Amino acid sequence: MDRRRVCVLMVLWAMAHLSSPGYGLRALRRTTGGRKGSTGLTGQDANGVPLRRSKRGWMWNQFFLLEEYTGTDMQYVGKLHSDSDRGDGSVRYVLTGEGAGSLFRIDENSGDIHATKRLDREEKAYYILHAKAVNRVTNEALEGQSEFVIKIHDINDNEPRFTKDPYMARVPEMSDIGTSVIQVTATDADDATYGNSARVVYSILEGQPYFSVDPETGLIKTALPGMDREVKENYQVVIQAKDMAGQMGGLSGTTTVSITLSDVNDNPPRFTKTVYEFRVQESIELGSPVGAIRAMDADIAENAEMDYRIIGSDGPGMFDVSTNRSTQEGVIVLRKPLDFERKRQYSLRIQVENAHINPRFFSVGPFRDEATIKIVVEDVDEPPMFERSSYVMEVKEDAARNTTIGSVSASDPDDKHSLVRYSIDRRTDMDRMFNVHAGNGSVFILRELDREENAWHNVSVIATEFNNPRQISRVPVYVRVLDVNDNAPTFATNYETFVCENAKANQRIQTVSATDPDDPLGGHRFFFSLAQEAAGKANFSVRDNKDNTAWILTRRNSYNSLQMSIYHVPVVISDGVFPMQSSTNTLTVRVCTCDREGNMKLCNAEAFTARAGLSTGALVAILLCVIILLMIVVLFAALRRQRKKEPLIISKEDVRDNVVSYNDEGGGEEDTQAFDIGTLRNPEAIEENKQRRDIVPETFYPPVRRPVLPPIRDNNGDVRDFINQRLQDNDSDPTAPPYDSLATYAYEGNGSIAESLSSLESVTTEGDQDYNYLSEWGPRFKKLADMYGADDSDS
Repeated sequence: MDRRRVCVLMVLWAMAHLSSPGYGLRALRRTTGGRKGSTGLTGQDANGVPLRRSKRGWMWNQFFLLEEYTGTDMQYVGKLHSDSDRGDGSVRYVLTGEGAGSLFRIDENSGDIHATKRLDREEKAYYILHAKAVNRVTNEALEGQSEFVIKIHDINDNEPRFTKDPYMARVPEMSDIGTSVIQVTATDADDATYGNSARVVYSILEGQPYFSVDPETGLIKTALPGMDREVKENYQVVIQAKDMAGQMGGLSGTTTVSITLSDVNDNPPRFTKTVYEFRVQESIELGSPVGAIRAMDADIAENAEMDYRIIGSDGPGMFDVSTNRSTQEGVIVLRKPLDFERKRQYSLRIQVENAHINPRFFSVGPFRDEATIKIVVEDVDEPPMFERSSYVMEVKEDAARNTTIGSVSASDPDDKHSLVRYSIDRRTDMDRMFNVHAGNGSVFILRELDREENAWHNVSVIATEFNNPRQISRVPVYVRVLDVNDNAPTFATNYETFVCENAKANQRIQTVSATDPDDPLGGHRFFFSLAQEAAGKANFSVRDNKDNTAWILTRRNSYNSLQMSIYHVPVVISDGVFPMQSSTNTLTVRVCTCDREGNMKLCNAEAFTARAGLSTGALVAILLCVIILLMIVVLFAALRRQRKKEPLIISKEDVRDNVVSYNDEGGGEEDTQAFDIGTLRNPEAIEENKQRRDIVPETFYPPVRRPVLPPIRDNNGDVRDFINQRLQDNDSDPTAPPYDSLATYAYEGNGSIAESLSSLESVTTEGDQDYNYLSEWGPRFKKLADMYGADDSDS
């Protein structure tokens, strides 16, 4: 309906302008004051030449064209005309510029301009063109080129559009009337300078009576007081923007604004009950939660955060309450041990309050609430309880066995008061040094103690209920062993010194000190003196320095190492604690040759050993090392000797050592001394006591009598019998190795059918031989048959 109304208005507007008599004249208006070509004096140039201005015969005005033309014919724009045009067709009009030829077309004869297409002002608001009149024949310009503008008149063809759709906004709940929420903006593509096509007015279609909108600015405000988020949180508001200043026929656009009420702390916390009750066992550990309570608050986020605190209790310090921020619960925690036998119920008064209070809503308050908490303690079977958390006992180290050093005491805290049995935790007393009386808890020792070995003992005593052995408890007992003077002082180290042969009397040769494992209260005090048995004939003296040290001094002017090379000085060391302990310690003094300054130059071998620090233990260790080294050498020699007795053949695959090679070539058939073949043909000629060459003979076995073989026959069985006989002899030979060996007999045999082929022997028998049979042996022996089988007359 709006679109049809716009079209009617466009048609009326066009008819009113086109029908006016001055419309065409404004497009082509003659200038007054002279014809074309007349001039007027206006001035001179720099050279004094008069300047004249030619008055134009015609000038161009602006053309106006409606957008969105819907007619069937081309839209008429205007007419161009020149005074030079006499109507004889000699003038041609030319149009150039933006859209010339495509959007705008000119009749070159009449100068009429038409628009060929429908134009949209929102795409382009005006077009700049150039026109000129030229001679049709010569194409010379009759008028100078002039510029004119075609402006597109706007019509209301664009509706307002919002910059967003939808809008999102938040406003605090309980806001006052007129509180700004959000500003919406709509734009119209029509010409804002022409008419009311782009003048937008805002109105609210949905969202009343909660919100309102400013018609000029689009600012949305609250229109209703006391909007509560807990009642309704989200609102959908529809805003309309309409052009033509909101008049009838204007175009419009809408958008949706989603408004959310943000929370404020306008609701106090409230407990759901006035009394809460929890039950807890008395054996619960400290720090464990007893229970949790929660107050309800209709607000959310930080406005719903609460703080819990105890404002009253019949057991001060027994419980504490803390706030769980994730659940907003008040957690009650145990701070002191519970005892059913002492108190069976507790009552607490707990207050809850909002952590963040808005002063604007103090009138709604107070923002706190209170509740009563009852905690009931339940009885459990508890283990025995010791009177102390730990015990410290003292005993002297010389105390006798079964001496009582103290006692422990425990009792059953339950109402039944079960009897308690005591025992030692043997995992803490592996050496069984202590024990405890099962009935009264007296602790006594089982073995002698030594403070120097262990000054403290830590054991655990176990208390067990008779009625329920599973109920046990432990207590640590620390036993301190007191010191008794039961150790005599000794030299602090193993002193060994020397004295020069040219030493003077009362010359200090050594400073000694003492040590004592005992620990007297007043500290150590040692006394040094020379032993009584050595005082009469002493060569050295002992001077006590009264500071737990002593000097060893000479009592002679000189010493002779040949007469006495080593002196042993007995030094008695005693302590000053009751009962007094003493010991005699021996100081070894070597006599050495020294220079004038007292520096040692030469001592005997024993002195050198002593100066080198070789003690008796070191000498014994060196001697043992030497003995072990000698034993290793002897064992190695025995193994070498045993290795020589082993057979030469170690592996059954290695038979090279059993093959005896003589490398004796011999002197030919006439050499009867190189090798006696008769020995092979006559077995009796072999040495009966022939020894093996692959091992070293140890025990000689009695000779084996081999049966005499008959003379070897010239048939095929002689070699077989010979080999079988030799095989039997080797199998029964006790000196043969326990593994396979190679025995070579080197017997060729006798009585060959072909007899000997030797050329040496054939010389003597050539005349008796018949070689005709060689031709019967085939082509391989043809050469021999030709040589020896030829006719005797040919030779």
